[in-house]
Amino acid sequence: MSDLFAGLHADDYDRVYGNRRLLGRILHYLRERRGAMLGSAALVVGSALLTAAVPIVISQVIDQVAAGAGLGLRLSLFVVAAAVVAWGMNWARQAITARLVGDVVYRLQCDAADAALAKDIAFHDRNSVGKVLSRVTGDTEGFSSVMTLTLNLLSQLFLVLLLGGVVFWIDVDLGLIILAALPLLLGTALAFRRIARTAAAATRRVMARVNANVHESMLGISVAKGFGRERTVYRDFDGVNRLSYAVYVRQGLIYTLILPVLTLLAGLATAVVLYQGGRFAVLGRLSPGEWYFALQALGMLWQPVTQAASFWSLFQQGLAAAERVFALIDSEHAVVQHGNEPVTGLRGDIEARGLTFAYGPGSVVFRGLDLRIAARQTVAVVGHTGGGKSTLAKVIARAYDFQEGELLVDGRDIRSLDLRSYRRRVGVVPQHPFIFAGTLAENIAYGRPDADHADVERAVDRIGRRVWSRSMPMSLHDHLAAGGQGVSVGQRQLIALARMFLREPDIVILDEPTAGVDPLTERGIQNALSRLFTDRTVLVIAHRLATIRRADRILVMREGTIVEDGGFDELLSRDGPFSELYATYYAHQRPA
Repeated sequence: MSDLFAGLHADDYDRVYGNRRLLGRILHYLRERRGAMLGSAALVVGSALLTAAVPIVISQVIDQVAAGAGLGLRLSLFVVAAAVVAWGMNWARQAITARLVGDVVYRLQCDAADAALAKDIAFHDRNSVGKVLSRVTGDTEGFSSVMTLTLNLLSQLFLVLLLGGVVFWIDVDLGLIILAALPLLLGTALAFRRIARTAAAATRRVMARVNANVHESMLGISVAKGFGRERTVYRDFDGVNRLSYAVYVRQGLIYTLILPVLTLLAGLATAVVLYQGGRFAVLGRLSPGEWYFALQALGMLWQPVTQAASFWSLFQQGLAAAERVFALIDSEHAVVQHGNEPVTGLRGDIEARGLTFAYGPGSVVFRGLDLRIAARQTVAVVGHTGGGKSTLAKVIARAYDFQEGELLVDGRDIRSLDLRSYRRRVGVVPQHPFIFAGTLAENIAYGRPDADHADVERAVDRIGRRVWSRSMPMSLHDHLAAGGQGVSVGQRQLIALARMFLREPDIVILDEPTAGVDPLTERGIQNALSRLFTDRTVLVIAHRLATIRRADRILVMREGTIVEDGGFDELLSRDGPFSELYATYYAHQRPA
C-alpha cells in the first residue's frame, strides 16, 4: 500500500504551502467582508457568554439545593432563556458563516477560472482539461469545508478561554490539571497532520485523474466505438477507479484512527478531574456545584479539539484542495512579456535571429533559427512531420515562448509588445477548429463579439456564397453542439475562415485550411484565400499543392532547420529537398 501514493504525481506547477500561509490566503478572501465578520464575532461573544452562563447558573442551583435553600425558579427560567437565546445567536452566526463561505468560494472559483483562462497554450498542452477542471470546480468546493471549520473553531475559541478562566478562578490546581491535559491532546492531533495532509493531497490528485480519464473517454467516444474499443476504455477507467477506491480506503483508515485516540485521552483526563475534584469537594475546597461546573467546563473544553479531530479529514482535504487551487492561481506563465507596448496595427514584417526553442529537456526544436518574412508576404511552410512547422507558427503567435535569440515583428521585440493587443492582430486558423455551443452566427462572430448580423453576412460573402451554401446547408441562426458534433471537418474549417475574415487580422497563420474539404469546395476556398492573403502577412502550413502554388515563398523545414527557401518553380528546378517532397506528397494532386 505504500507504493499507492507514489503513482499520484503532482503536476509540474504544484507547490507546497505551509498551514500558516494557506490560512493567511483564506483570511485574505475574508477581509472584504469585515462587516459580516464583526457581526459574526459579536454573535460568537454573546453566544459564548450565554453558553458559559448556563453551567455557572446550574452549579449555583446545585449549591442552593445542597444547602437546603430549595430550587431557584428564577435561575431555572434563566437557564431556559439563556439556552434559547444562545441557540438563536448560534443559528444567526451559522447563517452568516454560510453566506461568507459561499461568497469566498464564489470568488475563489472566479479567480481559479480566470487563472486557467489566462494560462498560455503551452500550459493547456501539458495539462489535461479534466485535471484543470477538477481544480476549478471540485477543489474549490473542497476548500469550502476548511472555511467552515476554521470559522466554527474560531467561534469556539472564545468559549474555551472563558470557561478555562472560570475554572482557574474556582480552583487553580483543578485548572492546572485541565491545562496539563491540553498539550497532550493537541500534540496527538497534530501528530496526524503530516500523514493526513499526504493522504488528502493524494485524494485530490486521484480524483483529478478520474475526472481526466472520464473527460478524455467522452471526448473520444466516437473513435472508441468506431474501432470497437469500448471495453478497453472501460478497463482504463476501471484501473483508475480502483486506484481511487484504494486511496479513499487508506484515507478513511487514517482518519478513523484519530478520533478514538483523542476520545480515549479526553476520557482519561475527565477521570482525573472527576477523581481530584471529588477529593477537593470532600475536603471542602469545592462545593458540589463548582465540582459539577468543572466537569461541564472540561467537556466543553474537549469539544472543540475533538470536533476538529473528528473532522480532520475534511480539514486536511480542504487545505489540500486550497493548496491545489492556489497552485493553479500562482503558477507562472509560460509566455513572459518584458514590456506592454501598445499594438494598434502591424505591417507584418517578421524576423527571427538565432531563435532557440525546446518544449523541454531533450526536446529541442530550433537551434539558432534565422528567418525573415517581409510584410504582406505569403509564405508556405512544408516538410516532414516533426520538422518544426507547427512550432514555428505557435512561437510567432506567442502560444509558446522561445528560450534564446530574438523574434522581431515590425522591428520590435515580440516580448516587448502588449500580449493581448498583439494577439488581436494575429489570426490563427487551426486544422481542427473548435466549435462552441451556440448559433452558427455566434460561432463566426466569436473573435468579434461586437459584430452584428450584417458583419457576419459579409464574412460569409467573402468566402463565397456558392461555396458556403453548398457546404453549409444550414441557417446562420441554427444551433451547433459544443465540440462541433454533427459538423464535418470541412464545415468547421469554413466556420474558422469566416471568423478570420470577420476579424481582419494583420498576420494570418493557417494550418492548411482546405485539408478536410472536397476538391470542388477546395477550389472555392482557394479563391477566398486569395482575397484573405491580400494586404497581410500570411504563414501557412501547407499540405495542398494549390496552397503552395499561391505562396510567394516556400520554406522547407527539416529537424527545426530551414533547408530550402524560394519560389515554387525555383525550388522545383533545384532537384533538392522540395523536389523530393513534391514527388512524394504533391505530384499526385495535379489535375489530370
